Amino acid sequence: MISESLCFTEELGQRIRELKEELNAVILAHNYQRPEVQDAADFLGDSLELSRKATQTQAEMIVFCGVDFMAESAAILNPERTVLLPELNAQCPMAAMITPEDVRVLRERHPGAPVVCYVNSSAAVKAESDICCTSANAIKVVNSLSEKEIIFIPDEYLGRYVASKTKKEIVLHPGFCPTHARLTGHEIRFLKEAFPDAEVIVHPECTPEVIALADAVLSTSQMIRYAKESAARTFIVGTEEGLLYRLRRENPEKTFHLASSTLICPNMKKITLESVARSLERRQHIITVPEETRQAAVRALDRMLAIKQDRASASD
Repeated sequence: MISESLCFTEELGQRIRELKEELNAVILAHNYQRPEVQDAADFLGDSLELSRKATQTQAEMIVFCGVDFMAESAAILNPERTVLLPELNAQCPMAAMITPEDVRVLRERHPGAPVVCYVNSSAAVKAESDICCTSANAIKVVNSLSEKEIIFIPDEYLGRYVASKTKKEIVLHPGFCPTHARLTGHEIRFLKEAFPDAEVIVHPECTPEVIALADAVLSTSQMIRYAKESAARTFIVGTEEGLLYRLRRENPEKTFHLASSTLICPNMKKITLESVARSLERRQHIITVPEETRQAAVRALDRMLAIKQDRASASD
């Protein structure tokens, strides 16, 4: 017997497909989204990766299932398209930990030091920066700069990881991802004892204590590739739990253990199939970026993209 909730999900999925066709819309979903939202998406991936994919479609409307800065990135790279964020209160706490004024203060304190901005930031902060980076290419971006002193914003833990891999002097801003910061070394050690043959893969937004225990430090897109290519059969995964849905679906012969039950981002889970359908029906929550801000932010992104990239390293 098919449950009522399953019927409801199927009806919503059908309604979303009808609205997409009617509006010539494309749905982008971040790897941390709910499983049913991931299933409804046309493209699944990291935030910048998704915004760039949207530029290659003929869609007139983009529905971004993620958090606020991701929808802004889509608007920055797709100025001729309408960008919708299904839930306006789906906001990234780390992106909110730095303002354009904070960037200007850092420049005053460290004259001549270029600002490297992690893409997990607002459009206004990107516009104040010299160059953007993702979690996958942050080291390459920092090393591409001729200056010895580099300002790195907003993620302190990603910045510390980069600093450990370069000879540059890194000036950090005290921002962080509350979800990744909750993972502890104790939890990793406990799981390593329980699953001694497992490989530990963690996101560079984790703390130095956790990173020191990892076999590989990877962005979510890198985790997906790594899991497919590794000979290991069991993995301990240190990132938001939404990624495990995709990892398990694409690697059914392998086992994935979430490193901690606390690795749930409440903001990523705010978007539901209902809010996706409602956003399409009402054409609501349009995300726009002022043109002056957009052009400055594009320059920072383009400077990053001009650096010779490794495979998929322009993903976060």
